[in-house]
Amino acid sequence: MDAGYEVANVDEIPSPALLVYRDLAKQNVRRTIEIAGGTERLRPHAKTHKMTRVAEMELEMGITKQKCATLQEARMLAEVGVPDVFIAYQLVGPNAGRLAHLAQTFPKTTFRTMVDDADAVRALSRAAISFDITLDLLIDLDVGQHRTGIAPGAKAEDLYALVADLPHVTPGGIHAYDGHNRQENPDERMAACMACLDQVRSFQAAVEKRGLPVPRRIMGGSISFPCYAQAQEVETSPGTAVFWDWSYTRTFKDLPFRAAALLLSRIVSIPTATRFTIDLGHKAIGADPPQPRGVIWNLDDTTPTSLQNEEHWVIETPDTSALRVGQPVYVQPAHICPCVALHRYAYVIDGGGRCTERWQVTARDRE
Repeated sequence: MDAGYEVANVDEIPSPALLVYRDLAKQNVRRTIEIAGGTERLRPHAKTHKMTRVAEMELEMGITKQKCATLQEARMLAEVGVPDVFIAYQLVGPNAGRLAHLAQTFPKTTFRTMVDDADAVRALSRAAISFDITLDLLIDLDVGQHRTGIAPGAKAEDLYALVADLPHVTPGGIHAYDGHNRQENPDERMAACMACLDQVRSFQAAVEKRGLPVPRRIMGGSISFPCYAQAQEVETSPGTAVFWDWSYTRTFKDLPFRAAALLLSRIVSIPTATRFTIDLGHKAIGADPPQPRGVIWNLDDTTPTSLQNEEHWVIETPDTSALRVGQPVYVQPAHICPCVALHRYAYVIDGGGRCTERWQVTARDRE
């Protein structure tokens, strides 16, 4: 384990806990700015950190556009003073009215969201009318992931035209997320991303022929955003990059980010000569992916098992004789984003290796 991650006053931190290494997180943000060619085309995704203090840090670094997934995240960003907030989630049911109310409450923030369904567009228009505000709606194009979105074509063009026709909503451009582009080879990844961009450009050309504006294109996540950064007309939206994680570290070695968040655990039992148990159950580390959900940094020859319960995780090792109950264990999660939402606070480690403060995970809950 890199000695720079060891916490000098670790005995003061209860476990399990989320550790955030402030200087490394800031360094990761700087790298996203460099890759994006500045802050103008950078729209980081707040769903990874969910923290007011991180949003403030990014705003201080000149990032004025943010992407998020929940209304609570959107509220947090507006409270910080972020002027441009895009909710990358189609808001249905009561959430349409809640978004309109949020826009009315924070008039200095422009709120945008995405749509792929005509009824959802009409509901957002009605909600905006009732609160006497205007909502900016991007069409969510399905460029290959098949999770949400509408395939490019005549139906999608008609939907975009509907946004332009209805009152109190405006056509805000195109959103296209490509979570399926996870090619380990950078050249193959670039080719796949450019194929997605071609779909977006073709759609844009089609709706512009109908006299409809396309003021922005939002594309990519932490893996693909360096590819889209090559296209001047695209806003890029990395999320995981701010903290990074084990899954991305081991798979995408071409990307220049470092782990800026770990989970602190401790040995709570040593039941056999080859097994020990830590206090990092699936209530403290994300259940995505199935297993292994993390890797232990400071103990050699350890194999996390599938025996993980709410508060326990059984680990195998050739010899437990040198271990002790209460011993700190540093774990890099496979997927950091769901882990953050499981913790009310992050224990912040300064450049000297000491925990000096706690940051609240402001948007961990739903409203």
